[in-house]
Formats: sequence, C-alpha cells, structure tokens
Amino acid sequence: MLNYLWAFMILIGIIVAAFEGNLDAVCEGLIASSKEAVELLFVMAGVVCMWNGMLYIANNSGLIDSLTKKMKPLLRIIFPNLPLEHKAASYICANFIANIMGLGWACTPTGIQAMKELKQLEIERGNNPQIASNEMCTFLLLNISSLQLIPINMIAYRSQYGSVAPIAVVGPALLATCCTTILAFLICKIMCRVSNHKTVGRGKIE
Repeated sequence: MLNYLWAFMILIGIIVAAFEGNLDAVCEGLIASSKEAVELLFVMAGVVCMWNGMLYIANNSGLIDSLTKKMKPLLRIIFPNLPLEHKAASYICANFIANIMGLGWACTPTGIQAMKELKQLEIERGNNPQIASNEMCTFLLLNISSLQLIPINMIAYRSQYGSVAPIAVVGPALLATCCTTILAFLICKIMCRVSNHKTVGRGKIE
C-alpha cells in the first residue's frame, strides 16, 4: 500500500512540475537527494555496524543473558500472564535492551522473533493465533514507544547534517521516550483490563 502511495505522490509531483515548468528543479532535486541518501547510508551503516558489533560482543560475553535475567521481574509486571521461561521472554528482553541502547534497526530481528514466539504461545494455549493477544499488543506498543538512553540514529542524522551539538538531543530524547513508554504502558494496562472484562462477560453470558 505504501508503495502505491509513494508512487502516486511522485507522479503527482512530476505532473504538477511539468505544468508549472519546474521539471529542471525536480531533476536537480532528485540528483541532490540521491547523493544525500547515499552519503547518509554510509554514515548510518558505520554507526549501525559499530553498535551491532558491541551488541554482539555483549551477547557473547553473557552480558545480555545477565541483563535478561535482571529484567524478568520487570517483565512479570508488564506481562503478568507471560511464562518467564518461555522463549518469547528472552527475545522481548533482548529487544528492549537494543531499544534502550538506541539500536532501532537492530531491534527488528528480535522483535520479529518475539512476535513469532508469542504467536506460538497462543497456539500452545489453544487460542486463535490470528488474533493479537494482550502480550502481542503490549509488546508492540512498548516497542514503538522505544525508551532510549542513547538515540544513536538521531545523533548520526544530526552529525551528518552539520549539527554543532549532535549529542544535545540525548536529554530531550530520553525525556520524550520515557513519557511515551509510560503512556504506552498505561494504555496497555487499561485496554487489557477492558478486554479481560469483556471476555469474562461473554463467558458468563454463554
């Protein structure tokens, strides 16, 4: 769907530029933006490779496993019905750790695996795996809110585009992501209670 949307927007832009006589400006903009995209790609590739390497070292050193064990009491609060020995719990912890470190792109593999394991958990429970569970919805919202101590991607963007203080975004980003994470957690708790009440109500009626 997004592919069609972007194609439509580009087509409309070219048509409008043709009618306005600005095709030269469009061509120059395409060339300039393509150059910037390649330069930004190299910058981000270096940053992501460095931090992914650090995450790999932390994983092999056992630091991730140690942090995962320490995070499991927190998981009990966030996901009260999730068995802590299940594989989904480990993937969720790894995803949260990557998010906190600001490795947004590195979170995707662990996020996908966590969702797969949560789907498998629903199958084990005898529920319909095609319907998102409370754990799935909670994990998705917390993943989107993305609590970050060090917003690596944003620092790299600011550095690439000439910011005099690219690290200055750390404080505001931490405050903003703390607020979004707390809000996401509260929304999840409220909606899970509403969902549970509805389920209990249907069970009583039936």
